[in-house]
Amino acid sequence: MENSYGFLSILPPLIAIIIAIRTKQVYLALLMGIFFGFLIIDGWNPWNSLLSTVESMVYVFKNPGSTRTIMFSALVGALILLVQKSGGVDGFVIFMDKILEKIEHKSLETKQKLVQILAWLTGIVVFVETSISSLTVGTIFRPIFDKLKIPREKLAYIADSSSAPTSILIPLNAWGVFIMGLLIEQGFNQPINVLFKSMIYNFYPIFALLLVPFLILTGIDFGPMLKAEKRTKETGKLMNDNAKPMVSKELTEAKPASGIKLRASNMIIPILAMVLMMPIMLSITGKLEGIALVRGLNKENNFFNRFIYSMINGDGSKSVLMAVVIAILIAAIMYRAQKIFKTNQIVDLILKGISELIPLALLMLLAFSISSVAKQLHIGEYIADVTESWLSPGLLPFLIFIISGFIAFSTGTSWGTFAIMIPIAVPLARSMDADVYMTIASALGGGVFGDHSSPISDTTIISSMASASDHIDHVKTQLPYALLAGGLAALFYLIIGLTT
Repeated sequence: MENSYGFLSILPPLIAIIIAIRTKQVYLALLMGIFFGFLIIDGWNPWNSLLSTVESMVYVFKNPGSTRTIMFSALVGALILLVQKSGGVDGFVIFMDKILEKIEHKSLETKQKLVQILAWLTGIVVFVETSISSLTVGTIFRPIFDKLKIPREKLAYIADSSSAPTSILIPLNAWGVFIMGLLIEQGFNQPINVLFKSMIYNFYPIFALLLVPFLILTGIDFGPMLKAEKRTKETGKLMNDNAKPMVSKELTEAKPASGIKLRASNMIIPILAMVLMMPIMLSITGKLEGIALVRGLNKENNFFNRFIYSMINGDGSKSVLMAVVIAILIAAIMYRAQKIFKTNQIVDLILKGISELIPLALLMLLAFSISSVAKQLHIGEYIADVTESWLSPGLLPFLIFIISGFIAFSTGTSWGTFAIMIPIAVPLARSMDADVYMTIASALGGGVFGDHSSPISDTTIISSMASASDHIDHVKTQLPYALLAGGLAALFYLIIGLTT
């Protein structure tokens, strides 16, 4: 596969990542990465590169999926502010206090561990979509974590680490249908069976998911997270002094309207509606006939099979957008019926909430743009080209995992990595007589690993936002844990590959 840019193709995303980590100026870092990428593409012409940089952000909106994700990111602000102002958050804190009072004889440390485990379990239960999972965990548990003096970085880590790993292991979601579509292109007649058979080899999401309760229950922390824990324990500060949380104080510290009854239901019902609407919308947007996936699924004429079949063929971006829109509508109707707000006040709060998350929407826009640049530079093909000649059957899953991880880290997208690596990994495994299921799993796990570690990943960004954490602090504190799980996964691929 020819790649005219060679080594230069990997420089733009690496430049963006280095600038982001060193300066904490994520917007500038992404812009510089995009601009440098177009410098390469446009033959080092600065003026053309500037024009291309601006146009690339315009072209993001040509993709309906990207546009819906950006809209979702902005509308989340409306939902958060409505819930805050309705007294739902304060009501939920009171509700959780009553639960914690039942174990009042327990130490603060025990209460902290209990709440963290509950947050982790919530992320697992909400497996239908990574953004919904991270948003739910961050929004619901942030006030409880703050009250119990648990650092925001830890909440962002739990939200992030219980979203994508669960979604890839329980693929009854948009991830599943996307991957099964890629597998069909590789000639698999029963893609869902192939996907489930590969899951036992998908070591990274398994290790990443299990590492969270291990760290919580043992109290073991290391690296920047240990410093964050010590800071909060010794000073009570939930973030570093120079931290810039992904959402404003207007959203995280908004006080409820005066004279209203504080009800936990004002928070739980809209959030629960958003979570439940995700699979429902996936089912509604999914097609029941006419695609090749029918060969890999049971078509017995009963409600459950029809629902599952249509759900895994649904439109993920459309579903997640409609889920948050419906949650906002339900919240608005509830608060209007309770006479908490008048109609004009609800509209004002929605607009105010959207405005507070415009920076996040801009960040998503830049992340999609640099991902597009990376695709034009053929970074995945380049990495595959330079490694294909010296691959061996025993090393194949190990190297596919490393390559997928690097591509996902550099581009900030696991989906794009899957699209690049599955068509490369499956034919290689077949031609080299390597374990196809383990090779598929290594490509998927590597994509999740790189995406989980990358500061330009949309799931990493949303986890920071939902937890009101400084984005770069979230990346720094999470990275050692992701590297630990990734290192273990790579070791397992290496040992199994060389011994079987």
